[in-house]
Amino acid sequence: MTAVSQPARRGKVTVIGSGIIGVCTANYLLKQGFEVEVVDHALPGSEEQCSYGNAGGICPGSCIPNSMPGVMKNVPKWLMDPEGPLIVRLSYLPHALPWLLRFLEASRKPRVDVISAAMRALHRYTYEAYEPLMKEAGCEDLLQKRGQLFVYESADGPAGGAYGLGLRRSHGVKVDILNAGEIRDLEPALAPIFNSAVYLPEQGQCPNPGRLVASLAANATRQGARYIRAKVKGFEMGPDGPKALRLDNGTVLPVDKVVIAAGAWSAELARQLGDRIPFETERGYHIMLKGADTGLKIQTISADKKFVASPMEDGLRIAGNVEFAGLNAPANLERADILLKQARPMFRNLDVGEVSRWMGHRPGTPDSIPVIDRATRFRNVIYAFGHGHQGLIGGAVTGKLVSEMAADLPTSVDLKPFRVNRF
Repeated sequence: MTAVSQPARRGKVTVIGSGIIGVCTANYLLKQGFEVEVVDHALPGSEEQCSYGNAGGICPGSCIPNSMPGVMKNVPKWLMDPEGPLIVRLSYLPHALPWLLRFLEASRKPRVDVISAAMRALHRYTYEAYEPLMKEAGCEDLLQKRGQLFVYESADGPAGGAYGLGLRRSHGVKVDILNAGEIRDLEPALAPIFNSAVYLPEQGQCPNPGRLVASLAANATRQGARYIRAKVKGFEMGPDGPKALRLDNGTVLPVDKVVIAAGAWSAELARQLGDRIPFETERGYHIMLKGADTGLKIQTISADKKFVASPMEDGLRIAGNVEFAGLNAPANLERADILLKQARPMFRNLDVGEVSRWMGHRPGTPDSIPVIDRATRFRNVIYAFGHGHQGLIGGAVTGKLVSEMAADLPTSVDLKPFRVNRF
């Protein structure tokens, strides 16, 4: 159904991907007056998508890269620990090694300072970009501004992350340091094993990322977007760029402008267009404890064990791990069970109940920030992928930026740090 009032149409944009980046992009393209179609083999919000299994943080203060000074000394320890947060399957190591070396290179302080500033520039508008979309979609309840808590078992835990805390503060992020008593006052659901914490009161939480994606997709459909359920295999090229998409069902879909927002599958499509981007799937796991009621209200991160505990509509989600094994290797769901084992001591009361396990493909660049740019050779193609662990955070802002690029308008954020040729 098409909305009663639409701005004058600017032409057609085809979005490849219906995860959080794709559906936010579709909504903002409609606001700019474009005819929109979205192509994806998966249903928006379904568990096939990375967005579905997200821990749910919607955090405007997210500005800490994955690769930080000192990470080099931690990597061997993590790899040797069978329950550690980082896993590289040995058969996949030769393929992952170039990416991992770039990841380590990104941990130098001069690079971290630049990356952190770019992350903050992208994420600071996350509420402002999400709220109008959520209002239109009737899912305003999916943004809860309760803050975010990083807990440590030692009394001086935050001191070890002083550089990161300084980065947050330098970018205007409010940071509170808590002692054991203050932790118990703020979040009484936690067991009394934590003696220090970092609390970020301005952060937010989505209690059902899958429902958020599905709701925004439905809103775009009501506004006139067309959804095509198929997988894009490649392109038919014209003199100025792609003129059609080749779909796995044999269809050839004519296109004008194209947005590639296909998550972990984006780099292969970009390669077909001549852009080789260092890119990996950072496979992540979660375990969902359906109906579990610990009393937890705030998304809480174990700073020591590197996992996230998130209160969700359906219970408690424990998420974490980074596994390098490629797009095709089967999931090792024992990784999800390890998360549960590590999380049990966190709570005063944890009634496990019904358990489900999940693995998804985070689309990762080695410097922790996405590619938001036009294809090097073709002006009618825009890239919007590589958000890694921050896809839910950056989804709406990225959608707005892509719509501005498609309309040849000045962008709300300086996109130089996100250019495709930065590597």
